[in-house]
Amino acid sequence: MNLTRAAIQRDRVTWVALGVVALAGVATYMQMPRAEDPGFTVRTAVVVTQFPGASAERVEQLVTDKLEKKIQELPELDRIQSQSKEGVSIIYVDIAEKYTAMRPLWDKLRRKVRRAAADLPSGVIGPVVNDEFGDVFGIVLGIIGDGFSYADLKKVADEVRDELLHLPDVAKVEIYGAQQERVFVEYDNARLAEIGLSPLLLQAVLQERNIIVPGGQVNTEYERITLEPSGNFESIEDTANTVIAVPGSGDVMYLGDIVDIYRGYVDPPQSKVRVSGENALALAVAMREGGNILDVGAGVEAFLDRARTVYPIGIEFELVQFQPAAVSQKIGDFIENLLQAIAVVTLVLLVALGLRTGLIVASLIPMTIAMGLVLMGYFDIGLNQISLAALIIALGMLVDTSIVVCESIMVEMSNGKSPVEAAVISSKELMVPLLTSALTTAAAFLPIYLAEAKAGEYTAPIFQVVSIMLLSSWVLGLTLIPLLCVRYLRAPAKAGAEIVDSGFYRGYRAILVSALRHRARFLVAVVVALVVAVYAFRFVPSIFFPPNDRATFTAEIELPAGSPIARTEAVIQEFDRYIGNNHQVGLERDEGVTDWVTFIGNGGPRFILPYSPKIASPEIAYAILNTTSRSAVDPLLGQIERFVRERFPDAKATVRPLDTGPPAWPPIEVRISGRDTEQIFKLADEVKAKLRETPGTKLIDDDWGARAKKMRVEIDQTRARLAGVTSQDVAVSLQSFLSGIETTEFREGDKLIPVTIRSVAAGRNDLGRIESINVYARASGRSVPLKQVADVVLEWEPARVHRFDRFRTVTVESALEPGYTAQDINSVLSPWLAEVSASWALGYTWELGGEHEASGRSRGAIGAKLPIAAL
Repeated sequence: MNLTRAAIQRDRVTWVALGVVALAGVATYMQMPRAEDPGFTVRTAVVVTQFPGASAERVEQLVTDKLEKKIQELPELDRIQSQSKEGVSIIYVDIAEKYTAMRPLWDKLRRKVRRAAADLPSGVIGPVVNDEFGDVFGIVLGIIGDGFSYADLKKVADEVRDELLHLPDVAKVEIYGAQQERVFVEYDNARLAEIGLSPLLLQAVLQERNIIVPGGQVNTEYERITLEPSGNFESIEDTANTVIAVPGSGDVMYLGDIVDIYRGYVDPPQSKVRVSGENALALAVAMREGGNILDVGAGVEAFLDRARTVYPIGIEFELVQFQPAAVSQKIGDFIENLLQAIAVVTLVLLVALGLRTGLIVASLIPMTIAMGLVLMGYFDIGLNQISLAALIIALGMLVDTSIVVCESIMVEMSNGKSPVEAAVISSKELMVPLLTSALTTAAAFLPIYLAEAKAGEYTAPIFQVVSIMLLSSWVLGLTLIPLLCVRYLRAPAKAGAEIVDSGFYRGYRAILVSALRHRARFLVAVVVALVVAVYAFRFVPSIFFPPNDRATFTAEIELPAGSPIARTEAVIQEFDRYIGNNHQVGLERDEGVTDWVTFIGNGGPRFILPYSPKIASPEIAYAILNTTSRSAVDPLLGQIERFVRERFPDAKATVRPLDTGPPAWPPIEVRISGRDTEQIFKLADEVKAKLRETPGTKLIDDDWGARAKKMRVEIDQTRARLAGVTSQDVAVSLQSFLSGIETTEFREGDKLIPVTIRSVAAGRNDLGRIESINVYARASGRSVPLKQVADVVLEWEPARVHRFDRFRTVTVESALEPGYTAQDINSVLSPWLAEVSASWALGYTWELGGEHEASGRSRGAIGAKLPIAAL
């Protein structure tokens, strides 16, 4: 039976079905997942391994290379990128785009890493596989406590985290900026040598004194009694009252008479957080998959309203990143655009087609959206900025079907057909053409869906939503519109007479007749117009994803490799003062920065999907700044970047608006791989020179950075043997003097606070006193100066060693000046690289990254790449 005839003859069933669709559309809309981004599968895991004390090159050789060899055995592997730094190996494992079920692959990766761990040297910590690298923390909450210690703030943060984890859609809450507590036992090197003690002896005494060991049980006839010997440190005073026997005499001393004992925090700190210029902690909240970010935001706000009344004055909570507000605004804008579109289309249709026809045609829009929302819910397509953009795109196409169907029915009715017969005849004639038109239009968006890169996965909802809406309009165009036409449409008295006599019709007819009479000229004109349009297309900027429209921007500040975190913190403190004095909203200015959060020593959480945080390192800092409006962002970018460049010439500042789409920063990247590091850097310098002379580039750098200083202790084995000192004695003595050694744990409630033995700060930070460090010989019990058994030599070494697919790789990076795109630079750079690389030695290759890679990987290798075995 014809679909239209069935809908008309069983109109009651049709009306009920349409009512169900409308109600289901509203219900689906209310329950649909809401997020800022549609999401894409993050196919990257990070393998982190610590090797304390090892240089970057030794970490590469002894840790990174061994792990990469095992990881490379994964058949699903796309590529491996690694970074070897002093004491740590970081490996990024990327899985091929065609795989979507990641959990089995991460389990397989863990097994590979576990096997490789058996071949790693002793002293290695890890490796640890982080397969949650892609988790997005859409809400970042700052906790500020004027006059409160970090321990107090940590206690508040723990309580808040426990409460937030009870919210239905919250999956994870992480704390940033918390300082790890320590009980420090600080000694003076000369004082210990005078008494005849060593750090190792202090360590042994503390370990033997601070115990929790059961003393056994006594069983009587009626009960069992447990014996518990004392000895556990209950306070700092207990630690200070530890009795120590003085070597070589029968005297004893209290530990507190020899050393200073106090409670503090890890020094230097691993990371810190500042909120609007004040020391703080930050809580990052992640939503569970398929959750509603608006519900999460409402729950967080309700909890904060209650928490502000519970915690004491001085504890402040500040939402420094609140994704629900951005999502709510985007959905509100969509509803506003939808209502405006319906109003405009209805008005145009009423003017052009009359009251009855206009209302009939306009009715298709809300019904199509309702049906489309039901289908979006069925296919797990949530509301986000891409699906909402697709709905806006589809709005202009929805009325085409209803206009064509209405017009055809009117023509058939004017020819004497009954309304039902006219509707059935029109549907038979138009069913296939309208379906073909809908599928053809949907196919125009198919390349977006079929793209293999992350960009295709990110923008896939455009094709899906447009297709759903067009097919929904086709179904309703053959059911709802004929039903309304049969009931409410009336055939015109004189079909077409007024239209034929109108001036518009006569003008259109004249143009059409002229085109038919001069076919050749008309076709030539069309071809010329096409050529001109294609040529003019080159002047349209090629930007794969435009900047985000949120009133937020970021500033990444990177100091030279090897910079201590204290130096990074000092830079950020001045950065905060500059923002507060010159750009923060207040009595003197209405436009500017409202609040900001800065992560010192790490890249913070992934607060939006396009952001890929950097692994913790002392020389980096990352700031997220919120402004009053999006128009206030662009003027601030250059001013802040200029301030950092002028005030801190050694720092690299990257200030930019938020990204949209998969990560593609920096926009210009050229990877140069090969065997010999010096040759790679020569080629990289050529690329840098080319970029500097190319208009539109700035912040040109590479990812290795400058070489770092290292003090190498060359042990003279002959002198050491004569003094009764081993290499291990030297290493342990240096570690205890400079970094400290953990000896036992101070137990307080449910907390375990390590007790660290180290020298006083004056000795630790004085390079001139290194040679005078006393080395304790465990075999003889004597101490000798370091200078007696070793020489201290200054060396330079790479601060970082980067590898790409197991080849040493230098990535030359560049940002863009305003008005330039990545394609503008790559169009100059790529032909030049192809030309100059023809003379490169065998085994040296180049590849474009950045935005070029984000839109679909394309390897630009010139010359044969060496097999892995050649390394």
